[in-house]
Amino acid sequence: MQTAPKKVINGWAMYDWANSVYNLVITSTIFPAYYESVTGDGNDSTINDTVRIFGREFVNTSLYNYALAIAFFIVAIMSPILSSIADYKGNKKQFLFFFCTMGSIACSAMYFFDKTNLVYGLSCLIIACIGFWSSLVFYNSYLPEIAAPEDQDKVSAKGFAMGYIGSVILQIICFVFVMSPKTFGIDGSKAAQISFLLVGIWWWGFGQLALSRLPHGKPAEHKRNEGSILTNGYKELNKVWKELSELPVLKRYLAAFFFYNMGVQTVMLAATLYGKSELNIPTTNLIIAILIIQLVAIPGAYLIAKLSERIGNFRALMVTIFFWIILCVVGYTIPRNGIYQFYTLAILVGFVMGGIQSLSRSTYAKLMPVTKDTTSFFSFYDVTEKIAIVIGMFSFGYINEITGSQRNSVLALVIFFVIGFLLLLLTMKKQKKELA
Repeated sequence: MQTAPKKVINGWAMYDWANSVYNLVITSTIFPAYYESVTGDGNDSTINDTVRIFGREFVNTSLYNYALAIAFFIVAIMSPILSSIADYKGNKKQFLFFFCTMGSIACSAMYFFDKTNLVYGLSCLIIACIGFWSSLVFYNSYLPEIAAPEDQDKVSAKGFAMGYIGSVILQIICFVFVMSPKTFGIDGSKAAQISFLLVGIWWWGFGQLALSRLPHGKPAEHKRNEGSILTNGYKELNKVWKELSELPVLKRYLAAFFFYNMGVQTVMLAATLYGKSELNIPTTNLIIAILIIQLVAIPGAYLIAKLSERIGNFRALMVTIFFWIILCVVGYTIPRNGIYQFYTLAILVGFVMGGIQSLSRSTYAKLMPVTKDTTSFFSFYDVTEKIAIVIGMFSFGYINEITGSQRNSVLALVIFFVIGFLLLLLTMKKQKKELA
């Protein structure tokens, strides 16, 4: 196949520009800091603040982790059925529009979240998370349809780069509100709430521009008139699972991805609350650190893509995983109030963060068999990722609750990375044996 025209590629990458503001402002910077402030006791010397909800007392940061785990669990259950239906009906574009709209509305609704309505705020967080990650199922499935195998690493990296640039632009705008609220005649809490509203508007607006350039899907001809859509969805899942069982390299790669991605995503989702609660890093410095991560991630994604061209995808992934293991150990040792150490860690995390996500996605696309059912195949990739996040976030929160320290949770992530590294090594050996 040939790579699609530049207009289509740019349109696909534009959706990363649109939705990555959720990942930065809501997941990584302003919302976690705002959540910690409205659920905390206001005393910086307290490491673990608690909240009472549904008749049980929770550590506030652990409750946040559990809420995200619930959201990812829902996505993991939904996405295989939705993606199979999208293949059957050829309407992945409509699904992408629906979840883009749902997620952006939930972000905007966070404007009304304050200390008086914790359940409402967590509900908005869960809905926004479902919208973001469900839309990515359909977004990712476009990659093997619009890019030739030799161009997929480059196109995937372009999407991540566009996402980082777009998210940084809006983050800076929100940063101005948060840093100088009095300039606009508002207080700090209102500045954060306005930021959530801006995320929703940005995500939805630029998302429509991306959707206008993406091609319409075509129904899978061999699936028509074969019973109900829901039944065919489950049948398609079973078919893809059987195909995976006959593709040992791809299956082993998914196992490796499951474990190392458990570590990567948990670090990304829990980093801000770790910095805020455990390390007592001020909100301003946290936002600066996350901005550093986004800026460094752009060249990092391209450099790791170049590295994969020289030494191969599996070896490049193993190098980045080894780097992640070192970063977890460094993160564990950062002293409380260690702002500059946190900045250094941010630079190093940023370098490997974008690269490992981009390369993981394109490696899976390369290992996939030639098929029209790209959405169903990517749903397995997506479910693997989401279940890994559920386990990672739940374990991070639970270890924090039983040990009283998020540092122990960070150190436990090393186990996931080591298992992923070893499984990736076995995958590479299996591929060599098959090629031989």
